[in-house]
Amino acid sequence: MNRKGRTPPDPELTLDLFGAPGEDRAHEGTDRSASSDARPPAAAGPTSAEPGAARSARGASAPAAPPEPKIWSVSEINSAVRALLEDTLPSIWIGGEVTNWTRARSGHCYFTLKDDRAQIRCVIWRRDAAQLPTDPEEGMKVRAFGSLTLYEARGEYQFGVRQLEGEGSEGLWRLAFERLRAKLDAEGLLAPERKRRLPRFPDCVGVVTSPTGAALHDILTVIRRRAPWTRVTVRGARVQGEGAAEEVAEAIRVLGGSGRVQVMIVGRGGGSIEDLWAFNHEAVARAIAACPVPVVSAVGHEVDVTISDLVADLRAPTPSAAAEAVVQDREALLELLRTVRPRLARNLHACVERRQGAVRERKGRLEGAIRRVVEPRRARVTDRLAEMDRAIRKLVHQRRHDLLNAAGKIEALSPLSTLRRGYAVPLGPQGKLLRGVEDFEPGLRFSLRVVDGRIECTAGEHSRDEGIGG
Repeated sequence: MNRKGRTPPDPELTLDLFGAPGEDRAHEGTDRSASSDARPPAAAGPTSAEPGAARSARGASAPAAPPEPKIWSVSEINSAVRALLEDTLPSIWIGGEVTNWTRARSGHCYFTLKDDRAQIRCVIWRRDAAQLPTDPEEGMKVRAFGSLTLYEARGEYQFGVRQLEGEGSEGLWRLAFERLRAKLDAEGLLAPERKRRLPRFPDCVGVVTSPTGAALHDILTVIRRRAPWTRVTVRGARVQGEGAAEEVAEAIRVLGGSGRVQVMIVGRGGGSIEDLWAFNHEAVARAIAACPVPVVSAVGHEVDVTISDLVADLRAPTPSAAAEAVVQDREALLELLRTVRPRLARNLHACVERRQGAVRERKGRLEGAIRRVVEPRRARVTDRLAEMDRAIRKLVHQRRHDLLNAAGKIEALSPLSTLRRGYAVPLGPQGKLLRGVEDFEPGLRFSLRVVDGRIECTAGEHSRDEGIGG
């Protein structure tokens, strides 16, 4: 729709006729020329061109018979009136209040335009109705541009509207804007807490705009100047006109889901509110809200505010400002690199000190915990050692007593005890005990074992004592 003040389009040659919503519109598109051809001729009457012979034949004294009147059909008169209306009145603007607004399933809109004394029925055919940003409210003051015509089937005249504007320069557009804004706000899509931070150093920036517009040139120029290493992926779309909103929304979905970009710029250059309307469309707003990467909206100039600006993670006043927001200036990066080493050193030193303090604190806590665990166990071990020492001493004392008793018994049975009583034991060369005289052959060398040593001896002659041994 063009706003008031712009040159309205030329009236069309074919006009649709008014009918109730849902009625058969077979008369739509009737060629106006057909109606013009159906205009009835003027009523027939006497003419001076009548041949004289015919007058003579009736006689000079006979009066002339009156001509038969032309009988018009209802269709003929309505067609003539329609042609008269359409040919006589030019396309005009009419102002008034909207009542009884109806949008039929066919897409046509029917309503009544009234003031405080009269009313006129109006129709907007589907093609023009599709250009309306929203339906007007009941009682809203509007101005309509179009042509008067007659609905011949009913004999009712109506106003065929080609443009409809709210009172004020942005009436219907502002109404549509506020309606959608309230709807999205109620869903939480405009809430500040859902806004995401932009990545500081994106590898790739996505751009959704017209591939032939000045906005793309401005964005690329700024990114090339500030961060020439940054890649830019552009998804072209129409940014105004019929179907533009759907193209922009689809471009956002495709580019956001590609996985190639970390941030996205969506926008266009300046224009009227009608030019920017694609970015006030619900489909675009929902595509921005659902985008998996942060979105910067840069639509129009600084004074222009669209629904896309309100839903996006960041609103930039211009496309150039959007480019500046998504990439860091290389001079700033160089300065950052120059200062990063001392800052890293300070941060590392501070980090080490914090870690050392944490280690010391943990060591103290660990030592205390160990003491609390070890001391009771150490006391128990000491008690056990004392008990073991006492048990060992008792056992050794008992074993020593037993050993002495056994030693006494062994001593009593030992040959040495016999030797200590004055006895001696003869032993042969191989240590064999010599018991009787037959073991002592004359000249035999043997040892005599006494209590404190050995005596080497030689056997002489011997005799047997008959009274011993037997």
